Amino acid sequence: MIVRPPQPRGTARVMYDFAAEPGNNELTVNEGEIITITNPDVGGGWLEGRNIKGERGLVPTDYVEILPSDGKDQFSCGNSVADQAFLDSLSASTAQASSSAASNNHQVGSGNDPWSAWSASKSGNWESSEGWGAQPEGAGAQRSTNTPNNWDTAFGHPQAYQGPATGDDDDWDEDWDGPKSSSYFKDSESADAGGSQRGNSRASSSSMKIPLNKFPGFAKPGTEQYLLAKQLAKPKEKIPIIVGDYGPMWVYPTSTFDCVVADPRKGSKMYGLKSYIEYQLTPTNTNRSVNHRYKHFDWLYERLLVKFGSAIPIPSLPDKQVTGRFEEEFIKMRMERLQAWMTRMCRHPVISESEVFQQFLNFRDEKEWKTGKRKAEKDELAGVMIFSTMEPEAPDLDLVEIEQKCEAVGKFTKAMDDGVKELLTVGQEHWKRCTGPLPKEYQKIGKALQSLATVFSSSGYQGETDLNDAITEAGKTYEEIASLVAEQPKKDLHFLMECNHEYKGFLGCFPDIIGTHKGAIEKVKESDKLVATSKITPQDKQNMVKRVSTMSYALQAEMNHFHSNRIYDYNSVIRLYLEQQVQFYETIAEKLRQALSRFPVM
Repeated sequence: MIVRPPQPRGTARVMYDFAAEPGNNELTVNEGEIITITNPDVGGGWLEGRNIKGERGLVPTDYVEILPSDGKDQFSCGNSVADQAFLDSLSASTAQASSSAASNNHQVGSGNDPWSAWSASKSGNWESSEGWGAQPEGAGAQRSTNTPNNWDTAFGHPQAYQGPATGDDDDWDEDWDGPKSSSYFKDSESADAGGSQRGNSRASSSSMKIPLNKFPGFAKPGTEQYLLAKQLAKPKEKIPIIVGDYGPMWVYPTSTFDCVVADPRKGSKMYGLKSYIEYQLTPTNTNRSVNHRYKHFDWLYERLLVKFGSAIPIPSLPDKQVTGRFEEEFIKMRMERLQAWMTRMCRHPVISESEVFQQFLNFRDEKEWKTGKRKAEKDELAGVMIFSTMEPEAPDLDLVEIEQKCEAVGKFTKAMDDGVKELLTVGQEHWKRCTGPLPKEYQKIGKALQSLATVFSSSGYQGETDLNDAITEAGKTYEEIASLVAEQPKKDLHFLMECNHEYKGFLGCFPDIIGTHKGAIEKVKESDKLVATSKITPQDKQNMVKRVSTMSYALQAEMNHFHSNRIYDYNSVIRLYLEQQVQFYETIAEKLRQALSRFPVM
């Protein structure tokens, strides 16, 4: 029998650099490279390709663009360099014009700062002249922070969410994370296989909105869908809002719970060609564990963002990376951040009690997982319609008070965002200094002292042995201090930085939330004209005012939850930081005292 090599199935142009993980059947490709597709149907978001050197391997589907069947790059115009340069300049001009137009419509911000669009818009009309449907829903534009696993580049504002993992629904069904086919991550296998749609190379190249057509709740018009609905359906899920000592607040469950993320294990699929890490999740209220992969966390994040994102900030997950995913330090860091994310969700009275979150933690078998997943994806009470489930137990607010509350939230969250950014920047610089130049300075002092003692010892003078020994020990003490300085950030600054990083994710969601509220307020302001022109009825206007009042109560309830958590978190993390700093300096002081005691008293 003759075994034929895979026949070419077309060509593709590489859009982003991709570095192959050794031993994982992957192919390293560079942006702009043309590869031949030998198998487009590998599955799991991968295709098999061959480069011009004849090397074959797997490449993430999302990293390439399939070229027309004639094999020519549709952007190359016959591979003419001059034509390519012309089209590149034309493309740049078009992109600039499109960006400018989008900015005028308040669709996007400048750079990666989620506050830029909000800041630019707040002094003017929140609605463009194109009509009520022009303002996007807040949740649809919430961003996801692209977070490396170190503090060198982690402090830019979150970029727009890159979208769900590639792969159809069957892929989810095939490798749902039951207890099968797993081994501990410390086994000798070398690399994870799931190509990252949010890897650093791609995230730095482009930012995309959530594809609204993928989510039922976001495929419909904006806030007017909620404000002008003749009659809101009575949902089974009701979210009460009560007035407490500090104003409107969510109703907290009588018993709270956390979820422990632990026991990372390596699993495989595609006959061992592809590997992944799954984590064990154990809710403290049931003590019954379930296993989930990172992409399942990603799915949960998407569903929570789609359902609650117009009212509640949903911080993004730790970023997925393409290479080095089985390094123990990376696994530890990701698990720590997944733990923090799950704890945040468990602490929220609305999120933690939601059906989609409970199903994620408590499914019992594959069938139950599939059923719950599909139900969540068909949920119509998403986007601005989440406000239809909320019932404030308080009188309606007037429009002036609603607007004042919204402005206050915007002002505070913007100011806090600036403060968090500043602390992250300072902390990053301090971390670099503590792990780089500062220990080296202490080491230089230590070596210089020991060199001096060596010189003194060569004098042959008999009466200086004690002094020389003391100087040598002092030099060694400074070398020990260098090691202490280099290790200290992991004991204190790390936790302060992680807390700030979490809150940066929260704060990056608020511009879109506030934008949704501002858009609704502007619609109510326009309602008199609409009544006068018989476009809506007086009853419609009354309904709009009532529903904007509900939105305001929800915003205030969320801010009260945010403030209570903020006070607790920063009190805890700064106390820990100061306690560790005190211990650090006391340790150094004790070492210096010991070194001092060796010197003879003259």
